[in-house]
Order: sequence, then C-alpha cells, then structure tokens
Amino acid sequence: MSLTNEQLAELLALEAEKHEGNKEKAARRASRKAFGWPREVADMVEQGESLKTLPAVGPWVSKLMQDWLDDPPEVTEPDRLRADFMSLASAKHTLATEWDLRDELRGDLQMHSTYSDGRVSVKEMALEGIALGHEYIAITDHSKGLKIAGGMSEEVLSEQRREIDALNDELEQGNATFRVLRALEMNISPDGTGDMEPKSLEELDLVLGSFHSKLRIKEDQTDRYISNLRNPHVHVVGHPRCRIYNFRIGLWAEWDRVFEEAKELDKAVEINSFPDRQDLNVELLEIAAEIGCRVSIGTDAHNPAEMHFIEIGCAAAVRAGIQPDRIINLMPYEELLGWTASLKTRV
Repeated sequence: MSLTNEQLAELLALEAEKHEGNKEKAARRASRKAFGWPREVADMVEQGESLKTLPAVGPWVSKLMQDWLDDPPEVTEPDRLRADFMSLASAKHTLATEWDLRDELRGDLQMHSTYSDGRVSVKEMALEGIALGHEYIAITDHSKGLKIAGGMSEEVLSEQRREIDALNDELEQGNATFRVLRALEMNISPDGTGDMEPKSLEELDLVLGSFHSKLRIKEDQTDRYISNLRNPHVHVVGHPRCRIYNFRIGLWAEWDRVFEEAKELDKAVEINSFPDRQDLNVELLEIAAEIGCRVSIGTDAHNPAEMHFIEIGCAAAVRAGIQPDRIINLMPYEELLGWTASLKTRV
C-alpha cells in the first residue's frame, strides 16, 4: 500500500531527529505542513507531478519522500505529540465518501485579521468567505491580554466593531446576504476570568474563551475548563486542549465532566481546524458526541488561504459522529445570533 500523507509526516518528524541545522528544520517544517497538503503525495507521484510544488518541499525533502514511496519503510504509531492528526487530503476523502458536511456548513467561526495577528484586513477575509460559499464568518481577533499576538484593547475592539458594521451595511446595499459577526477570542485566565471589561463585550455577537498561558501543566485542569464555561460572556471554548503538533501535548481534564457542563449551560466547544491544532481531536469529539454538547468549527485562519482548512474540522465532526443539530455552524445567521443572545440573557 502507498504511504499516506499522515505516514509521510511521521517519517519526516523522525527524520528530523537524525539531523541538526537546516536539514532538521526542513524535515520538521515539512512534517507539519504535510497535514495541509490537499492531495496525497502518492497520487502526485503516480501522475508524474513534482513534489516541489508543495509547501515546505525542496529537493532534499522531495527525494526523501520519493525514496520512501518507492520502498515503503515500516511506520510506527506516532509519538503522543503527533498522535491523532489527520491530513487535509484524508479529510477530503472522508467528506467525499461519508457526509459532505462542508457543503452544508454556513460559516467559519474563528479567524484573525490585522486587528491582532492576522495578515489581511477584515474585508479581505470576508471576501474569501464569500468565495468559499459561506453565509457568514466570525472575526475573532485576540483580546488585550495576549500582547504577543497584538491583542486588542477595548478601544480598538470598538473601532473594529464599527468597521464590521460598516462592511455589513456595504454588503447589504450590494444585495449580498453574507454577514460578518462581531466577535472576539478572549484570553481566559486559569480561574475563568476574561481580560476585557464586560461592557466592551455587550455588543459582540460571539465570544470565544481561550487559554493562552500555563499550557504545559500536567495536573487535572477540569475546574479550569468549567470556570471558562461558567464565564457569563463566553459562548465557545476555543481550541480546548491547547495542543500543537510536535510541540505541545496540551492540557488534561475529565472531559466527560467538561462536556456535560457545556451541555448543561448550552455552550459550545471548538473544533479548531488549523492543521497544527486539530483541537478538539476525534477521540475527544467522540465523547462530546455521546454527551451531546454543542460544537463550533473554526479555521483559526490568519490569512485567506488558511480558511480552506475548514474541511479538516468538518471531517473531524463527521468521524466523531457529531449530530447536525449540535453543530452551531449549521445554524442560519439569525438563529446563531438568537442562540448567543439567549446565553446573554443568563448573565
């Protein structure tokens, strides 16, 4: 059998451990990027296409993969830092053969613009959303506590809200039904406290509450997640495990308790579709599916090209058996706003 992109990623990660300097960096980078390659490398080779057209693939990495495909080595189970990640190519296959959730998805509920650490403007992200067939997107730039990512102050958040309102007016005048949600990825402390003044959150449509500190703690963090969910301004827990491929394994919790709390409060946990994160992963999503809490799917895109990774999150939901009525991205725009408004009435 041909090696999959996931297996090639593991072989590249192991190859990196044999080297120092440029070769180590090249293999590690290609291992990470392999999860975002849209086609199986084996299919490209079979069709005589150059592998050097793929991101992070130069002559040396290309030859490595060609040699492995010609004479496939045994591929062991990945290290825990690399376990349970799927490739975009594999995600596409799942959607094509099981349930094309991407075709039914109405929007992408996490991404960033130049208001924090994104690469392009709010409008440019919106235009890509329209091109992808979305009905809405949520611009979830970082809040002020995450200074390394250019987190926004209350004043800047208000400025962004006005820009989004103007953009939505412009779209409506052009007879477009597409809408941009006024949203935020708020930094949440270990005790569940947000870093923004509550008044600044009142006119937002959606708030993700995410951890960005103390992410290597090995002890049970269940209470930390429950505190996040009980924050009255949070609608969705962003990238819950806080894992990153081949870098950080993420936090641990009694996940059944976390998902039960989310269900009780009618809040959502995120499926972060970014290839490096894939958080929540399929194994934990199966628990969420059994309990029946809501989920939100977002790409965490920092530029328009990364919005295409939504298929990874969709495939994770399909593989885990998440029911359609539990996926908030399947709600029409007004229904989604109604759901978040219903949570605000409990504040």
